[in-house]
Amino acid sequence: MGGYEYDFSVISQNMDIFIEGALKTLEISAIALLLAIPMGIIIGMGRISRNRFIRILSSAYVEVMRGVPLLVLLIWIFFVLGQFLKLGSYWASIIGLAVFTAAFIAEIVRSGIQGVPRGQMEAARSSGMTYWQAMRLIVLPQAFRRVLPPLASQFIMLIKDSSLISVIGATELTLNAKNLVATSMRSIEVWTFIGFVYFAMTFTLSMIIRAIEQKLLARENS
Repeated sequence: MGGYEYDFSVISQNMDIFIEGALKTLEISAIALLLAIPMGIIIGMGRISRNRFIRILSSAYVEVMRGVPLLVLLIWIFFVLGQFLKLGSYWASIIGLAVFTAAFIAEIVRSGIQGVPRGQMEAARSSGMTYWQAMRLIVLPQAFRRVLPPLASQFIMLIKDSSLISVIGATELTLNAKNLVATSMRSIEVWTFIGFVYFAMTFTLSMIIRAIEQKLLARENS
């Protein structure tokens, strides 16, 4: 860029802002995931329920969440739902990320349950278990081993999606970067470094996921 002199000293001089933002990003993403997992399990089981009404309701939730952009959902929760429930940007962000991610977790859970051989359920039922006992004690434990890697990958997506919550004023890495760019006028340096921070967080998680996958694979083969 002609005439532009790079000065990356703005990074080292404001490292505390980046660290605070990165920690807040991880905190919001982790809480949202913890809320999304039980929602996703319930909706995922609803997707394969024998009750037609529950199946249609669960499918509708997944399709709506898939079709609505996360940014629109966050704005609606903060400015509409948040006005009734008195939600600040912090909890509006967590709720928005959780309800959005739950739809994708539901599909992961559904495919995990359907990946368990049908004979497992039939054998459990023939031994006297009820449907829910067989699901809780036999099917779900096997399904969770299958869905653990894609669930972890969903957490990586959640971290990247969390950058959108800066739009509603939630303090995290991207909002801290925007504020720093406004005061320092060092947009290229700041956004380049922010990209590196997101990459570092997601790459580290990817390595952890790979290690978990290899450990699970080794356990299954032993």
